[in-house]
Amino acid sequence: MILTLQTPRPLSRLPRFLPFSTNASITLNQADSLDRRIAAGEDVGPLAGVLVAVKDNICTADMPSTGGSRILEGYRPPFDATAVKRAKELGAIVVGKTNLDEFGMGSTTEGSAFQVTANPWDLSRVPGGSSGGSAAAVSARQCVVSLGSDTGGSVRQPASFCGVVGLKPTYGRVSRFGLMAYASSLDTIGCFGSSVADAGILLHAISGHDRFDATSSNQDVPNFLSHFVSASSFESKPLKGLRVGLIRETIGDGVDAGVISAIHSAASHFEELGCSVNEVSLPSFSLGLPAYYILASSESSSNLSRYDGIRYGNQVYADELDSLYGSSRANGFGSEVKMRILMGTYALSAGYYDAYYKRAQQVRTIIRNSFTEALNQNDILISPAAPSPAYKIGEKKNDPLAMYAGDIMTVNVNLAGLPALVLPCGFVEGGTAGLPIGLQMIGAAFGEEELLRVGHIFEQTLENCRFVPPIIAEDIAS
Repeated sequence: MILTLQTPRPLSRLPRFLPFSTNASITLNQADSLDRRIAAGEDVGPLAGVLVAVKDNICTADMPSTGGSRILEGYRPPFDATAVKRAKELGAIVVGKTNLDEFGMGSTTEGSAFQVTANPWDLSRVPGGSSGGSAAAVSARQCVVSLGSDTGGSVRQPASFCGVVGLKPTYGRVSRFGLMAYASSLDTIGCFGSSVADAGILLHAISGHDRFDATSSNQDVPNFLSHFVSASSFESKPLKGLRVGLIRETIGDGVDAGVISAIHSAASHFEELGCSVNEVSLPSFSLGLPAYYILASSESSSNLSRYDGIRYGNQVYADELDSLYGSSRANGFGSEVKMRILMGTYALSAGYYDAYYKRAQQVRTIIRNSFTEALNQNDILISPAAPSPAYKIGEKKNDPLAMYAGDIMTVNVNLAGLPALVLPCGFVEGGTAGLPIGLQMIGAAFGEEELLRVGHIFEQTLENCRFVPPIIAEDIAS
């Protein structure tokens, strides 16, 4: 059967491009089972035979789930995350688990306790993070789509760096059940694909209320798939009347000139499609980064307290209980995770709670209100997904502040709980064939349907919209 013949090909290519945990026998068994269902005339669902990779902080019952951390090395959950379960029920085949920064805390995958993932566009550069493995897997055509998580940009920034589509849904659109908690009020499960349609189909499969997640929404899930039509059916101005707001604060100081040029070109393309494009100011935009790191670190301090070698996590033996706790956590956590736990514990302490945590929550409300106001006057907002293209492995590893600053384009969206779509919009010089740049489109709460409609039209009318890294194109051709 076709499915079983196709499955081993990406598995055989995996070691060339990125650290990737697989179980070939499980993957082939899933394909065999699907073949039998098709032969029996069963309705196997819209994801039948689609190879899906899953970020390693999303639980899978039949493969280890480490969170990229030594403290969970070898851990095999007793259940699938709801998003994984729903994808499987619609015929998807989980091809493997992808690398990440430990517990999602990082922007490069250099924070993984195991290996560093390479960017398929230039193997000397980072793929972004923390979902860098999931983005690189799609970019390298090792799977059709993949699941990642996005707490402060961890789907969108890697999508930009790797030249793929990344979709962060509204907070509550997709169940978080089975996602290892980093910052529970910010965490979302998102989707990667090589096209807007691919990412949208996966989102449609995993969306909806889940009784196991009290924060999942009861909102009806629209038919995202209805907008994925051929470009030949588009009108001459298919986005006529759409109001697009370019966030002024995202195209100024500190942003690579090539990135700004690509975003201006994208804005011009929107105008060609019939949109009105104007600059919009979000005065609170610069406050997002410090507020995010205070809130996310505070929540991680609480969430990661469960990994103590007794309740959860690998244990380092000691004669005294306190020593066991300390040794297990010291041995199991990496330096970035330790730093964020300490930062969060400090912000939550009695003497500093009002000065840091409470004030950050107030800033979060201001940011949410500023987005609401901007989206009352515009249908979507646009910005770069990152202030630069992918940079060299090791370039920012020893400068955490520089790495944190790279999240400036994305963290505000998480603080506001809004959906955002990133898709390739151009190139800048770098590597052997240029480096991709991603355009971020931000919509109103539960506005994924409109983002997917607009993104699909933008993508299908943009010249050279399907970006394939040269090393992958050569591999496919051979």
